[in-house]
Amino acid sequence: MSADFAEIDFRKTPLGDLTLRRRRLHGLDGVEVYEVKLGEAFLMSSLFHDVEVALANLGLAELDGAEADVVVGGLGLGYTAAAALDQPNTRSLIIVEALAPVIEWHHCGLVPLGERLAFDPRCRMVHGDFFALASAAGTGFDPEQPGRLFDAVLLDIDHSPRNLLHARNAEFYEPAGLAALGARLKPAGVFALWSDDPPDDAFLATLRGAFASARAEVVPFANPLLGTQSSSTVYIARKAADSVRMESEAKIRQSDAAD
Repeated sequence: MSADFAEIDFRKTPLGDLTLRRRRLHGLDGVEVYEVKLGEAFLMSSLFHDVEVALANLGLAELDGAEADVVVGGLGLGYTAAAALDQPNTRSLIIVEALAPVIEWHHCGLVPLGERLAFDPRCRMVHGDFFALASAAGTGFDPEQPGRLFDAVLLDIDHSPRNLLHARNAEFYEPAGLAALGARLKPAGVFALWSDDPPDDAFLATLRGAFASARAEVVPFANPLLGTQSSSTVYIARKAADSVRMESEAKIRQSDAAD
């Protein structure tokens, strides 16, 4: 196989054919690019990771420097998780990933950030369905502590709230799904979401119905392949710290414990 292209791994998964590959782009001074594909769709490229980093930076900035227990939904090539660990106040990080091979790539050092994440004592990778764990019927994101609450949840799985990897994910972006996610957060906790689409006013209204506040930040980034600038969106929602919401969370924790 050419040194300019290598298929590092290929797996059959319940969601489709998963491929990790590496390319060298001579038009960009020979930069080495790692890519993840699911079927024919590109999930991630190391050439474009500015918004994945911004997802962590914008979301965790809302916590005003307080120590934080963080969840990242979707591992990919690890840029959001690494940016979260770059924050000195990140106390713990759980990464929930539905595709076991992606976790293996990091533990085996097949991707650039793999060893950094795998050997950080604050970080733990969990093989699971983020959306099922986040639901009202789920047990939460930490299998060792069902019902555990977190300061921030950073999500980068679907292409956008409307452009989904699987149709069943749609329930998460509805009022009940977002309310269930909010119940997994501590009072004043933060939910941040990456989207490849421009800000969606209808989804923003749904977010504001489930959280005390919500906004959309457009994040521009350079596209060296086209020589232009592109942009994605980061939604940032903050939970209220009132007693009514805390009582609702207590009921969900009790239900988790009973299960």
